[in-house]
Formats: sequence, C-alpha cells, structure tokens
Amino acid sequence: MSDSAHDIGWATKPKDDPSVLALREHLIANNGIKGLDVVSPSDIEQAVTLFRRDGFVVVADVLNNEQTEFLAHGCDQAIAEIIALDNDYGGNRGTHRYSFGGSSLTRSQLHRPEWQMLLDIPVVHRLVAAIFGSEDYSLRAASGDFCLPGAVYYQPLHSDIRDFVDAKQTPFSAFIDPTNAMSIRDLPCPYVCVNFLPQELTPLNGPTRQIPGTQNARQAIPSLKEEPEWMRLSTVCPAPAGGILLRDVRAWHGGTPNLSDATRSIPNLEFYAPWFREPMVPGISYKDYKKLSGHAQKLARFCVADSNEELITGATLHAP
Repeated sequence: MSDSAHDIGWATKPKDDPSVLALREHLIANNGIKGLDVVSPSDIEQAVTLFRRDGFVVVADVLNNEQTEFLAHGCDQAIAEIIALDNDYGGNRGTHRYSFGGSSLTRSQLHRPEWQMLLDIPVVHRLVAAIFGSEDYSLRAASGDFCLPGAVYYQPLHSDIRDFVDAKQTPFSAFIDPTNAMSIRDLPCPYVCVNFLPQELTPLNGPTRQIPGTQNARQAIPSLKEEPEWMRLSTVCPAPAGGILLRDVRAWHGGTPNLSDATRSIPNLEFYAPWFREPMVPGISYKDYKKLSGHAQKLARFCVADSNEELITGATLHAP
C-alpha cells in the first residue's frame, strides 16, 4: 500500500463502474445547498444568526495558508496510521469512512500538535463564545472524520448527541428528564462542533450533508431508504479550504460519496456549553498540556490526564 494518504481507496467499486459514473454526473449537476451562505470571520453576528437558524454555518478564511498546510499534513499522518490497520478499507463509520476520534485509543487527536494548534485560533474563540454567550466553555475532544476516494455509499443521517438511555447504549450521554417532558433537543445548543477544512469541499469529494433547521426536530430521522433526494443533495459545498463548518451536533447530518481522487478530511474541535457536561476521557497528557498556551489550557481543562497517569496514544479501528 502506498504511504500517501491520497493514493488509496476504491476498494468497493472501480472508478469506471457505470453506477459510479452515473452518480458522478448526478452530483456534478445537482449536489450542494443552493445559495449556501459562507460568511467572513468579521461577520460574527451573522454567523451566529445562521447557526441558530440552520444548525450550522460556514465561515471562510479562518486558517491562513501555513496553518491549513500544517493541519493537512497532520491529517495525512493520522490517516496513514489508521489505514495501515485496515487493508480492505472497511472503515469504522461505514466502508471507506472513518472517525479520527473513533480511530484513536484516547478517542481524540489532542495529542497531535496539529489539533493543538486549533485551540489558539482567535476567530474560533470569538464565534464559539458568541454562540454560547460566554467565554467559559470547554473542550470535549479533538476529533473529526475522513472519507477515502471510492466511498460510493451514503452514510445514514444521524445526530451526534442523544438523551441518556443506559450506560451500555449511551455511555457518553448525560441528559435525562425522568418525566419525559423535555429532550436535549428542547435546550439551547449544548455542544458545538467546529470542523476545519484542510481542503475545499466540492460536490464530488464527500461534503457533509446538513439538513437545515433540524437541531430541535423531535421526529424520527429518516433512514437511507426513506430519505428524500433533496436531503441527499443538501451538502455543504462549495466551501473553501481554510474555512470552518460550525455545527450544532443535534442537527441531522451524514457523510456522502467521495468520488474524487483524494481523501477528504474534516478534523474538528468539540466544545461543551458552560452549563453542560457529559462523561469524558483524557485526550492529552499532563506534560503536553502544560506546554499549551494559557487559553488552550483553559479550554482543555477537562481533557487532561492526571500528572501521574501515562496516556497511551495510537491508532485503532475501534476506540475503547
């Protein structure tokens, strides 16, 4: 196997399979949210308005060229380690599809300097603080996902957070109303995911599909069989490299086919509102934590291992 994170994939169907060619033409012609708003870093108020309306927003020009390249290199390194464990590209989020956190022994990539860099991006701090109405929010994890070329299938729509059921079914959930009068969907946004874009999102490279306004929806999320075509085409593209996609993780979203010739990565930082916590696991050693800036230390204060605890890092296909 090549060491390149981009010279991989296409294990399920060949590029010239008739069904792949037909889907490719369909996506070129139709894929992407029509009139997608992409705001500038100075438009904090507009970004928050769109986030609260749609459950997501795209902000351009958050990372400079050097930061974007540094992040892309870090993603490629992590991908190479993960793919080395999975010769048939079976993935852990569906074939050819992987979670960066779900592929780490710590359920996070916070031990990597590329993800640590993201803690000190001023625009991100201003945006997240504006969404929560407070600067006292905290880091949950540093994760994200990637999909390889040849990811020809759609990932089912889903939400990244749910009400607590039991310790086995929902080990990382916390919210429960014993009276069943309220759901976590009735609350203000408890948990923001900031996906960073080390490459452009295009109609062909697996852009995330987001269903606008579903962050408070109580109805059942449709299955792939039930999902209407407009939802399959409701993807966040085009979106520029160096930008970010901020998501209310309750909003319905899912992965889409990557019919390009390159891996699509969307590393992230995940933040809890000041008033919200769920069970967490350490993502950074105490030694590395002390090397972070003061601002980054404040954000990661609940993600650090004890000073006498050895943090074992490495790739896995199924995080503990």
